[in-house]
Amino acid sequence: MLDDLLGRTKLKERIENLEAERDSLEQQLSAEQRRRTEAATEKQEAQRQVNALEDRVTQLEDQVDRLQSDEVTLSIRRKTTLAGSRLDEVLSRLSSFQTEPEGALSAYVEDGHNLPAKVQDALGDRAALVSRASPCVVFVDDAGLVSACLRPPVAPEPFSEWGTEFRFDREWFQPRGRYTLALVRSDLFAMGTYEKDQRTAFHGFDSELKSQHSKGGFSQARFERLRDEQIENHLDRCRTALAERETDRLFIVGERSVLGAVADLADKTATVDATGKPEQALNSAWDAFWTVQFRIL
Repeated sequence: MLDDLLGRTKLKERIENLEAERDSLEQQLSAEQRRRTEAATEKQEAQRQVNALEDRVTQLEDQVDRLQSDEVTLSIRRKTTLAGSRLDEVLSRLSSFQTEPEGALSAYVEDGHNLPAKVQDALGDRAALVSRASPCVVFVDDAGLVSACLRPPVAPEPFSEWGTEFRFDREWFQPRGRYTLALVRSDLFAMGTYEKDQRTAFHGFDSELKSQHSKGGFSQARFERLRDEQIENHLDRCRTALAERETDRLFIVGERSVLGAVADLADKTATVDATGKPEQALNSAWDAFWTVQFRIL
């Protein structure tokens, strides 16, 4: 009753209400702080993930750059063709190269899918360039001074060996001794007997070959049969002429589509694009056959 008279009861109620409001505000503050803490944690986690993704992107970009750099690196440094005196000069330089035992690697790679282990070990990643260049003879030294491959007109048996000098036979790359080179096309034959690079005999002929089907007359099918018969007769004449050659060694070049019909007679066949009259075409075919592709790895 005294509190009522003095007005303290209302004050106490006011205090209790204020304390309750204070407690509620403190709870709200605590909840808000927790939310902020959780939000900050989530933000930090999100930032960490962003940073991780950025690092991964950078790594992938670096990897792409390296691959592109490797692709650029794995390219032929020089590619050209050699013939005549220039070919002779390059072969002379290779033959004069000498080093310590097991310092010079020579190999003939016939199939780029089956590289010799010695070539792979010597060239590492750059051995892929040999695969692209095959068939070829490879010359590499252990100091990296020489790293080249040449495609020989007359291929040897596959081999790979280390030595004090490079192993090769000029007969693989240059005309040596007596031989016959013949050009066989579906409408032309030309054959020469040679002593090294000098021709000592020639024989050649053209064969009439229908080049197109005229309108009217016989059918397209009959035209093709007649044309095939003409080619067969021409190839029979070619085989007869080849059988009468003067030398044992025989190289036959010409159209891919007809080489198979005479390949069993040859020591070596090759596709060349030689046109013109028989003698002119044979000269072009001879030049093409004895031209060597040369690559510096």
